[in-house]
Amino acid sequence: MTSPAPIALGEPDGLPEGLPEGTIWPGPDTIVLMNREIASDVNPARLSRFADMRWDLNPGIFEAHARSQSLNFDTIPEPLRLATKFYVWQLINHPKARTMRRSATRRPALHTIEIFFYGSLQPVMKWFVAQGITEFRQVTHEMLWQYLDALDTDGVATSKRYRRITEVRRLWVHRSILPFYLRLPEAPPWDGEDTKDLLERTRGDRENRTKRISEHTMQPLLRWAIRFLEDFSDDILAAWEEHQVLLARRPERMRGKRRLRKPGELQADVAAYLDGLRSRGESLPGTRRDDGTVDVAWRHIASLLNCANSIQLTSSGRMIMESGLPVSGDINLDCPVTAELDGMPWHPRVTFAQAPRLARLLSTACFVIVSYLSGARVGEVLNLRRGCVSFDKATSLWLLQGLYFKGAEDEDGNKIPEGTVREDPWVVIEIVSRAVEILERLHKSHLLFPNRLMPIKQTPGKEPKRRGEARSDRLIAEDMATFIAWVNERCQQLGRKDHIPTDPGGPIAASRFRRTLAWFIRRKPRGLIAASIQYGHAHTQMLQGYAGSYEAGFLDEYAFEDWLFRMEGIAEDERRLLAGEHVSGPAADAYRYRVQAASREFAGRVLTSERQARDLLGNPLLQIHHGEGMTCVLNPTVAACQLRGSADDPMVTPDTDDCRPNCQCLARTDRDIEINKERAAELAEIVDDPIAPPIRHARERHELDRLRAIIEHHQRGAQE
Repeated sequence: MTSPAPIALGEPDGLPEGLPEGTIWPGPDTIVLMNREIASDVNPARLSRFADMRWDLNPGIFEAHARSQSLNFDTIPEPLRLATKFYVWQLINHPKARTMRRSATRRPALHTIEIFFYGSLQPVMKWFVAQGITEFRQVTHEMLWQYLDALDTDGVATSKRYRRITEVRRLWVHRSILPFYLRLPEAPPWDGEDTKDLLERTRGDRENRTKRISEHTMQPLLRWAIRFLEDFSDDILAAWEEHQVLLARRPERMRGKRRLRKPGELQADVAAYLDGLRSRGESLPGTRRDDGTVDVAWRHIASLLNCANSIQLTSSGRMIMESGLPVSGDINLDCPVTAELDGMPWHPRVTFAQAPRLARLLSTACFVIVSYLSGARVGEVLNLRRGCVSFDKATSLWLLQGLYFKGAEDEDGNKIPEGTVREDPWVVIEIVSRAVEILERLHKSHLLFPNRLMPIKQTPGKEPKRRGEARSDRLIAEDMATFIAWVNERCQQLGRKDHIPTDPGGPIAASRFRRTLAWFIRRKPRGLIAASIQYGHAHTQMLQGYAGSYEAGFLDEYAFEDWLFRMEGIAEDERRLLAGEHVSGPAADAYRYRVQAASREFAGRVLTSERQARDLLGNPLLQIHHGEGMTCVLNPTVAACQLRGSADDPMVTPDTDDCRPNCQCLARTDRDIEINKERAAELAEIVDDPIAPPIRHARERHELDRLRAIIEHHQRGAQE
């Protein structure tokens, strides 16, 4: 990667009045990304210049999955177009340009600039022009108050009002790097009042709006993805490999590479080929026209025989035409279908045209597994490289190494555009490593999820605008929709009931996986991922990788789900207490106090971020954990069990599967006692069994006596 030298070609004759020291003034030929890092493989001649009406930002964007990004100044009204170009150029290049996150050092990322350019800067400029503004210095204090009224009159959504107000503040904040005519008034807009006070409401879009994928959709989606990986992958890989071999041997690709045959040798090869078809009862490969008629697939036959496409005009071609064999409407591959579904082949004979689609489906299935079961962000998964998985023999953990982009900053707080290698790898379960292995066999790209499984040859000078070689968010969403459609079509054909239902929350997007995984881990810890692998087990593995580090963000997602789960639990606990539920045990008083106090403290509270949920979970009032026949009112300093996490970690939880009878954190509700009664009845049957082994009889008798004492103590307390 390189950074263009900070020079400006074709500088204007004069500089604007009041140009601050350190501010470079661009001329028509000045490079747009003058002070941004540029990928080393970018042709300098293709870099956008200031005079261009559309500025291409792609040379400075390094995320392999990023969509094409540019700024189109035709969308800015002409009276303020040039002023806006000067302003945005400074945001891109000036070292003192900064974000609006109360930081004096963070320079806005190119992607961020593109977002606010189209989302909020455009409407602000349009309103200014409608008021007759041709220079930013003409904007008055009173006019900005009128703008607030206009937002209200136009019924602009609250979230959009916040963004447009922020855009005005951004323009004001950068007065110090702009000449006089591009500066807003010196006084802070709206007297410096906070936006939430100006609008008398908070932003709704700051709440977590990521919708979980429903259990009824996610479970079959994951099951089918795993089925592709474990059952169908060998057949698909074999078909895909044969497809690539035949593609490479097509006549147009073999010119000058084919060996010369001796006289009569091709006829002998054709005869052997025809005999093979007859012995297997197969037809000649063919292609079907739009009118339904079928032609012999001569190019495919030429690939099989490694000869020229003109074979159809030779005596060898006449042998084929006079063979008497029927012509199929498809080109079947030789590789067999070995995997089964319901005791039958999972797929008919794979054709040449079907192989690429099946390979793409397999790649998509692997994405679902890797993305969902790693808890990584979508962009981090799409940027994974070949060789990213390793097994640590010392810890017996599978590790997934990759880049992260969100929060990757240099020492000055500016975004590192090419991303940074994660200091702590993700810890994943073995099935994720198997998915990576399949992906590495599926193609030769250095990326696990390239745009195309087979690269296409690009014409010099006609490279696509989008530089990234990985699939974009949009492409992977389309791939998942195609995967679901294929599964549902196959289920309908076979009369299967395990189709993938439409999700109530809308189309499946990979950005929804993290929150969905957090929900399953919190709500369904004993739910099966595959075979005997439970969500609880996956969570334990993941925590070992995330321990001590929240940069990955998944723990914040989990904290949000944990918050919702605990608040639902608190509400139910309070309802039952008010209905007269009795509580016994050493922590009974603490239980009653926490339930009532937590309800007063947190009922109706709206969280604006996942990290806020993690911080609140450390509140002792929320440390109530219901287990099997017991309730833990956690006090980490006296807990007798093995805690999950350190005592000072807000995410610390008790191991309710390893509860100790003498623990001072124990409380038992009427619900717990009902479970203990059922367990006691089961033990009574075992104790009464005369053929039970003595050792087991004694052990179960001891446990039965303990449970009966707990039940009796609870019932006695309820009567007092």
